[in-house]
Amino acid sequence: MPQFEKPTVHIRDPERVEQIICGLIKGGASKLQIITDFDMTISKFAINGKQCPTCHNIIDNCKLVTDECRQKLLQLRNKYYPIEIDPYLTIEEKYPFMVEWYFKAHSLLVEQRLEKDKLPEVVRESDVALREGYEQFFDRLHQHDVPVFIFSAGLGDVLEEVIRQAGVYHSNMKVVSNFMDFDDKGVLRGFKGDLIHVYNKHDGALRSTDYFKQLRDNSNIILLGDSMGDLTMADGVPNVENMLKIGFLNDRVDERLDKYMDSYDIVLVRDETLEVPNAILQKVL
Repeated sequence: MPQFEKPTVHIRDPERVEQIICGLIKGGASKLQIITDFDMTISKFAINGKQCPTCHNIIDNCKLVTDECRQKLLQLRNKYYPIEIDPYLTIEEKYPFMVEWYFKAHSLLVEQRLEKDKLPEVVRESDVALREGYEQFFDRLHQHDVPVFIFSAGLGDVLEEVIRQAGVYHSNMKVVSNFMDFDDKGVLRGFKGDLIHVYNKHDGALRSTDYFKQLRDNSNIILLGDSMGDLTMADGVPNVENMLKIGFLNDRVDERLDKYMDSYDIVLVRDETLEVPNAILQKVL
């Protein structure tokens, strides 16, 4: 595949990747399902060196949030994001910091009494961008009725609005994320269900077993993520025949590339497109 010749593509074991892709092709559409992260995986990490917002950042940066709150959220990010991507800390060591970060950030958002009906405008005015080729990616999966499970530690309401405005929120998609809980007047009062952060997706995957059980025959998986925590997103799948793991490495590349290449089958370094996944889907579907 010519797309694999791109300088952004790094593969530790090309033979194994070829083997997995052959398995995916053999199974075709009826055996395939997609399990993907959202922020910095489906959405872009940066445009011309300027970092793009995550679902949380869209709210952090919006005019519904006071300057004081924005400062506090930024301080939290500056404290915890370096911990999230630190290549020298284990996931176990990072875990409590992520819980702390999300808890504090979500508490600040609740204090702001955000209004549900303002979300579409907030998303429209933001700098969020999806990776090049996203229409082709989602439209082709929808066309072939391939289930897409979007598993995000971001804000579910914002995520859904982003894909809705991008015109790719199709009926074959299920979103599991941190959804806001609004009161009768549409004012944010808390969050629903269990917190999902970058490093506890294993637990969330196991809570989604009913979804995966219904897809028992979809035993071929393409998993897309951008963090080591995303590798656990398929832990709830009862029977896996072939799984291709594609990882986007966006930040602190030199220190993390080796680890990513050990864990993901294909690593895409500072690649703001979905060219490689689309090329694979073109062969499989």
